[in-house]
Amino acid sequence: MSVQSSSGSLEGPPSWSQLSTSPTPGSAAAARSLLNHTPPSGRPREGAMDELHSLDPRRQELLEARFTGVASGSTGSTGSCSVGAKTPEKKQSESSRGRKRKAENQNESSQGKSIGGRGHKISDYFEYQGGNGSSPVRGIPPAIRSPQNSHSHSTPSSSVRPNSPSPTALAFGDHPILQPKQLSFKITQTDLTMLKLAALESNKNQDLEKKEGRIDDLLRANCDLRRQIDEQQKILEKYKERLNKCISMSKKLLIEKSTQEKLSSREKSMQDRLRLGHFTTVRHGASFTEQWTDGFAFQNLVKQQEWVNQQREDIERQRKLLAKRKPPTANNSQAPSTNSEPKQRKNKAVNGAENDPFVRPNLPQLLTLAEYHEQEEIFKLRLGHLKKEEAEIQAELERLERVRNLHIRELKRINNEDNSQFKDHPTLNERYLLLHLLGRGGFSEVYKAFDLYEQRYAAVKIHQLNKSWRDEKKENYHKHACREYRIHKELDHPRIVKLYDYFSLDTDTFCTVLEYCEGNDLDFYLKQHKLMSEKEARSIVMQIVNALRYLNEIKPPIIHYDLKPGNILLVDGTACGEIKITDFGLSKIMDDDSYGVDGMDLTSQGAGTYWYLPPECFVVGKEPPKISNKVDVWSVGVIFFQCLYGRKPFGHNQSQQDILQENTILKATEVQFPVKPVVSSEAKAFIRRCLAYRKEDRFDVHQLANDPYLLPHMRRSNSSGNLHMAGLTASPTPPSSSIITY
Repeated sequence: MSVQSSSGSLEGPPSWSQLSTSPTPGSAAAARSLLNHTPPSGRPREGAMDELHSLDPRRQELLEARFTGVASGSTGSTGSCSVGAKTPEKKQSESSRGRKRKAENQNESSQGKSIGGRGHKISDYFEYQGGNGSSPVRGIPPAIRSPQNSHSHSTPSSSVRPNSPSPTALAFGDHPILQPKQLSFKITQTDLTMLKLAALESNKNQDLEKKEGRIDDLLRANCDLRRQIDEQQKILEKYKERLNKCISMSKKLLIEKSTQEKLSSREKSMQDRLRLGHFTTVRHGASFTEQWTDGFAFQNLVKQQEWVNQQREDIERQRKLLAKRKPPTANNSQAPSTNSEPKQRKNKAVNGAENDPFVRPNLPQLLTLAEYHEQEEIFKLRLGHLKKEEAEIQAELERLERVRNLHIRELKRINNEDNSQFKDHPTLNERYLLLHLLGRGGFSEVYKAFDLYEQRYAAVKIHQLNKSWRDEKKENYHKHACREYRIHKELDHPRIVKLYDYFSLDTDTFCTVLEYCEGNDLDFYLKQHKLMSEKEARSIVMQIVNALRYLNEIKPPIIHYDLKPGNILLVDGTACGEIKITDFGLSKIMDDDSYGVDGMDLTSQGAGTYWYLPPECFVVGKEPPKISNKVDVWSVGVIFFQCLYGRKPFGHNQSQQDILQENTILKATEVQFPVKPVVSSEAKAFIRRCLAYRKEDRFDVHQLANDPYLLPHMRRSNSSGNLHMAGLTASPTPPSSSIITY
């Protein structure tokens, strides 16, 4: 491919578009410098010479170095385009980045496309528009042709001779300067046309525009998202602030409500102290004991009872006197009349003389038969009325006793609450607001609390260790509580109280958070009502057995070991509602390591509530006794018996120490049922299956859950049978007597 020189004169400097197609910025800069200082005739203008002479030495050196760099860059280039002139503004790395196309240059030289034998001349790279001037300024091409157009032009004949004076020499005159080396410029043939280049450029521009547009869209979306995040963050902060205000207001309202309830309960307690009674401190030697003193309500009932007893005694005495004045019957009416005269003589003889100082009482005057029956009827009516009053007094006394039990319980609760360190509504773990004390045990207190996170009531059990205990004892107690927590935490059943949380307050205090039940436990209900109907008792037993079946279906199974009325909570406070089992402190885990065919070893013998434990728990031997879930079955039988009859089947009026010393449970080979109240034979058979003396004969939990007595069809069939048996076995006692024996 040859480079042609266009004909015509160079009237002025070429356009920027023409110069911008030059491959090397150095040659373009040199050309522009020459154009600025060379007239169209090819000779330097005088004004240009004056300007060059007027430059300071520093600028002359820079300009000199500029042309020197152009010459050196052209001789060392092996690419298709020469490297631009080295200027102080450009780094050496810029001149060394020429494109390596040496192989193509060699191919072109072999095809006869090389220019000259001594190297390329600067005039070979410029197209002349007119004249044959030797100045390189006139050889700057107006534009770079496309490969198709370059073939149609002739090879440029103008060249710059090596010995010809350069523009720099002309400009500087007599000043000695370095001659620039030959400047070469080469155009190679390519398959790309200007249209393809334009298309590629347009495609690249479109892709670039799309990418830039996409980037702009993403930036705008990012800005929008950041703005939304900032807005949501502000909204979140507002909601947090509002939530904190709501929590603070809830705490304030709950504390106010709890304070009012405390005041009202204390006022009511002070009023009941006079009506129901109170504790008084009595000294016995060197010690002081608390003694209960009844209030005026009980004193009035006692006075009424005494008055009724006195009236009854008076009526009985008058009835005896009336019997003496009873008139003779019709058969014996003649005999006394015939024998009346001898009796009168005998009386006179016995009385003796008339001057006897002793006055004999006159014999009671006999009443007529009508008068006698009239008086007898009056006495009977009075006795009946007194009996009715006595029954009412007895019923009122029982009611007052139940109220007194509540009053005594409330007095103890208030006293324990006043002595507690958590009485001033603290917030434990920044979550649980304590409201008031529910009860107190040996080393724990149970508070009604409010969960500020979940917005629900909860029961917080605070375990407080004795500070005087040894570290080993504290560690054992804490280990025992953690064990109970681990067992209880995994349980999830509607008949089992849920365990929500567990946390520590200090080294000697830790808390467990339990589900709160509004009602009381079964033990308190039985103390208040003595007993319940068979349907209510059966409903409670069904729920207990359902919970026990769940405990034995999970892996590993669990023995509760401490089932008793105190650990059965009545959700609604009534016997006809739902129940929940609590207190897994003595539970046993039947894992594979400790549980065998005969059961597992009882390692905590002596613990538990003796009235509700089976005989195998009291066996003393070289090896610990074996227990299984049949321990809980025995407890179910005792609870069912107590609900039906109002008393425990074994050791009713005995203490735990007496039961242990007298081996009461070991002697309980057979259960005895009272005559009253009337209970169905199916219920008695169920109790016998639960209270079988030998554990081999006793049902386990799974058999008990499938017992026919607890199935729904048994309830329907027994409803009519119970009524029939009640009609057959009912005694003809009057209502008043039934009220007295309640």
